[in-house]
Amino acid sequence: MILPNNNASPLNGLVLAGGMSTRMGRNKALMKWHDKEQQYYVADMLMNHCEDVFISCRKEQAKDLNSKYKSLPDTFFDVGPLGGILSAFQSQPGKAWLVVACDLPLINEETLQFIITNRNTTNIATTYKNPFDGLPEPLMTIWEPESYQVLLTSLENKVTSPRAILMKNEITMLQAPYPEAMLNVNTPEDAAEISKILDEKRKNKQ
Repeated sequence: MILPNNNASPLNGLVLAGGMSTRMGRNKALMKWHDKEQQYYVADMLMNHCEDVFISCRKEQAKDLNSKYKSLPDTFFDVGPLGGILSAFQSQPGKAWLVVACDLPLINEETLQFIITNRNTTNIATTYKNPFDGLPEPLMTIWEPESYQVLLTSLENKVTSPRAILMKNEITMLQAPYPEAMLNVNTPEDAAEISKILDEKRKNKQ
């Protein structure tokens, strides 16, 4: 576990894998960009940096997860990624959560290490500036325990977009050291582009 200062709340990792993957047409969490399903690939990476790691999923998905990994079924429903984040805080409200989506095939150790090293515990969240639209990237963000109430209040006010919540509050937003790590895969066309990038990386390593 790596914490930036002694006063920081312990940091858990959360892999968001409960989406319906409607645009992709198949479960993005199960896609194998590397040597295993992406939900496990991300979880393994988070285990190098966090006190405990969970895979956020829908209740019906939990039974299919590899028993090596801890599941965290949603307890907030029909509010997208916000439901997974709130469910995590409900289970362990005293922890901070490094939340990472399962559809970021180019995520790397350096990107995780950088956000943890530059974590600002005085704001509700530390996030990355998405290099493609300039907005905060909620699905690679450290949410501090203080954000739990902010998220609950936002839900009560029918604001369910984690990005909108970040934009309305005091946060620390970092420049991504590896912008490509922010590339997410939502469609078959996205998947084809990512496959080309990964193939090129593998060729360059040979």
